[in-house]
Amino acid sequence: MAGALTARAWLARLTRRERGRLGLAVVCGLAAGALTLAQLSLLAWLVAALLVEGRPLADLAPAFAGLAALIMVRALAQWGQETAGLAASLRLRRRARAELLDHLARLGPVGLTGHHSASLANRLVDQVEALDGYVARFLPQRNLALALPLLVVVVVAWLDWLAALFLLLSAPLIPLFMALVGMGAQRLNQQQFDAVARLSRHFIDRVRGIATLQLFGRTADATREVQAVADDYRRRSLRTLRLAFLSSAVLEFFAAVAIAVVAIYVGFGLLGYITFGPADELTLFSGLLVLLFAPEFFQPLRSLAQHYHDRAAALGAAEGMVALLDETPRRPVGAVAAPDAAGVLAELEAVTVVHPERGRVLGPLDLVLARGEILALSGPSGAGKSTLLQLLAGFVAPESGKRRLARDASFAWMDQRPLLIHGSLADNLRLAAPEADAAALHRALSAVGLGELIATLPAGLETRLGERGAGLSGGQAQRLALARIFLSRAELVLLDEPTASMDAASEAAVLEALGALAAEGRTLVIASHQSAPLAIADRHLRLRDGLLAEVDHG
Repeated sequence: MAGALTARAWLARLTRRERGRLGLAVVCGLAAGALTLAQLSLLAWLVAALLVEGRPLADLAPAFAGLAALIMVRALAQWGQETAGLAASLRLRRRARAELLDHLARLGPVGLTGHHSASLANRLVDQVEALDGYVARFLPQRNLALALPLLVVVVVAWLDWLAALFLLLSAPLIPLFMALVGMGAQRLNQQQFDAVARLSRHFIDRVRGIATLQLFGRTADATREVQAVADDYRRRSLRTLRLAFLSSAVLEFFAAVAIAVVAIYVGFGLLGYITFGPADELTLFSGLLVLLFAPEFFQPLRSLAQHYHDRAAALGAAEGMVALLDETPRRPVGAVAAPDAAGVLAELEAVTVVHPERGRVLGPLDLVLARGEILALSGPSGAGKSTLLQLLAGFVAPESGKRRLARDASFAWMDQRPLLIHGSLADNLRLAAPEADAAALHRALSAVGLGELIATLPAGLETRLGERGAGLSGGQAQRLALARIFLSRAELVLLDEPTASMDAASEAAVLEALGALAAEGRTLVIASHQSAPLAIADRHLRLRDGLLAEVDHG
């Protein structure tokens, strides 16, 4: 229950900034309701004038024109209600998505390692979109469900207090049943969001591993697994729909019974079978008007009941988003102090890094990086090489000690699996420099030894790449990532196993490009198990048990 309250508080904070538009939606809804009552009153008067007074149609032409005008103005008010609600919903969803994206940026690559990309996409897309109905329809309707029935019952009480009493006695049944339904609907919606997140993760994992599955003859088993997960999602979706249809049917039943009671009372009152209370005073106009007003008394409550499932869906989605927002970033927050000495790009002083699941993984250690040097890091797997790179990049914060970085410094990161998107070569290069022109792209590609390859491609820079760089060899993908570093103009370049799984020719080309990068005055930090990347370094440090030791080149 605490999570649900947190979700409600988060939604309340987001909606407070949209009170103006939501208030406008409520005002338009009240205007539409009042115009509906005026329209029904005019309709009842027209029927009474035709049937009781026997007035000719020609005399009633202005009344019919007024009825048409009321219909048009009411439609305009309903349009205003929908437009204001949707505008508030759009702005709130943009703000919620921006808050999530900002938090993901604060968590950083290390903080996001425990999250599947499919689950994150589900939260940023589906769960944020689930807030739409709650904001655009439920919140305005919640106020209208209080105001409009009160307006109706006041008018009905003026016409016939006994009919108003019937309406008031039946009204609590609908909110009571809505509350009972809402207790289960929120839980079902949360389970449904969890199920679709599992389905997304399962499907993406199987698509990414399709080549491996084919090699081991497991495609049929994988297909059956995806079908089983999809069937589980189908069952959960149908369970939610079954609850929605059942609740709607019961609500319609209660409303229909109440309207039928009012209709019986009005009918018997007009026929003279009911002699107590105000029944003797009923006329065709007042009786017909009470009968027309009865459905309008329940309509706002029925609309609220329909949108009550939007509330349950929004709370279910908000719980998942709040759980993500509650995660504490492990990245350093705020400004980083500059190094004490001139010519120093980065400095670590007595820093330690602690992972909750592993304990201390680095430190205490000291490190000074001079501008323009190449530093090599080696050590056994698990010694902390990647963690040290993450610390220099600011992806993790030190548990103790100080991390200092030159104020004008920017960094670039490249590992053995560089990010390549489905798009053209130019699209992938412009990830680092969106404003770079074609000449700059060609210079960067030539610097990493891909100039001749590009010259042989018919489409040149517009050559399309598949997902994860399909169409390029491992070495070509690494050099394309290096070309992005040339474009980025970053002073600090962090490389994690940049030549792993490469043949000798590709490794030589990448190392030559790294030498060219160093010649531009960049500072390179290379973590590798390979001997060739370590050989080009000015300094070589070995990590063991989280501590650094100098390695003698001689």
